[in-house]
Amino acid sequence: MKLNKYFFSFLILVLSLKSHSSYSMAPDVFVQSTVNRASEILSSDIPKEIKIEKLKLIAEETVDINGIGFYTLGSYRKTLNDEQKKRYKDLFKNYFLKSFSSRLAEYSNPEIQVNSKEILNDKYTIVSSILVATKDRPKVKIDWRIYTKNPSNPLIRDLIIEGLSLARTQKEEFASIISSNDGNISALFDTLEKFISN
Repeated sequence: MKLNKYFFSFLILVLSLKSHSSYSMAPDVFVQSTVNRASEILSSDIPKEIKIEKLKLIAEETVDINGIGFYTLGSYRKTLNDEQKKRYKDLFKNYFLKSFSSRLAEYSNPEIQVNSKEILNDKYTIVSSILVATKDRPKVKIDWRIYTKNPSNPLIRDLIIEGLSLARTQKEEFASIISSNDGNISALFDTLEKFISN
């Protein structure tokens, strides 16, 4: 399965987040404070395997993995029965987490500066930030799509890197897999299972 490089960037950046508090937190504060925690994890002397597990736990608490997963199915999600929905939910979660952990060795400690926020409605806020340039990479503009229906539990729904929605990119990749197999959703399931098991 061809895994889009931008989706890996999404995994790497999003899974830097720390678990959020039980009280309401402004989305921009949420993003900045949680990104800062990444430095503590990645610069620590703990074994890589423990770092991976810590970041996986953080992801389960702060990223709307289920929401992203079903979004990436597009209209195909309407064709799933209950059993298929459960199977896909489990597969996507494992795929999402393994995708990140498999790229951990390439992770460089990011310095992200939050610049502003735009409240779209009661459910969504866009937080604008910059991945600070280093000698090895240029400055990168990153917009965070934060789901804020429950102010005490903000969740990441998408990252837009230099104008490219990473969730939409993954959606297009999944659609390509399904359409190239005559609309058979099982082909996507098989592809995800193969990736997870390798």
